[in-house]
Amino acid sequence: QVQLVESGGGLVQAGGSLRLSCAASGTIFSINAMGWYRQAPGKQRELVARITRGGITNYADSVKGRFTVSRDNAKNTVYLQMNSLKPEDTAVYYCNANRLVGTELLDYWGQGTQVTVSS
Repeated sequence: QVQLVESGGGLVQAGGSLRLSCAASGTIFSINAMGWYRQAPGKQRELVARITRGGITNYADSVKGRFTVSRDNAKNTVYLQMNSLKPEDTAVYYCNANRLVGTELLDYWGQGTQVTVSS
């Protein structure tokens, strides 16, 4: 099992910045990708950004150029630096990690952290 603990959410004005952190513990040696998803009220959960163990990243089009995902493998931690925040970035942000066990890809989720951007 993998446990994910997020921190860093909060309330910020439009144009401001926040940094989210997510620390993994447990069976971490086989974790591949880690990243962030978000879910706004009444909407489906969507990918924000993720990064593989080797450092390959991908981002949602809506956050490209504003958000940066990074990872410290030694600390088993993934970060999301969010700049130039917009009200539409308001959502609960969830940390995600996956690992391959045999031929099965297992997903793990954090408890979520609220990000609120005021206009």
